[in-house]
Amino acid sequence: MTRQLTIIAALAATLVAGTAHAQYPIMDRVASKVIEKYQTSTCQQLWQEKAQKQGQPKPEMEQRAIQMLQQDPQMRQAFFDRVAAPIVNKMFECGMIP
Repeated sequence: MTRQLTIIAALAATLVAGTAHAQYPIMDRVASKVIEKYQTSTCQQLWQEKAQKQGQPKPEMEQRAIQMLQQDPQMRQAFFDRVAAPIVNKMFECGMIP
């Protein structure tokens, strides 16, 4: 029974991810770049980048992407569904979150 529920949940997640990919191709490319950055960066690189960016204005492209996500709740949800796990896992590994 548990195995069947796991399979159903995995299929549902795949369908949702596939729908988000087809609906928001630009967001999907941005999400892929964000995920790649966190997966390929060392903890030291992430800590240095965080320290360097404090107090600095965000680049224009980043501001536009944030604005798009603020204006479209469905796109925002699709983006967070895609990037949350890889980012949180890396941050946990690096001691950035408890």
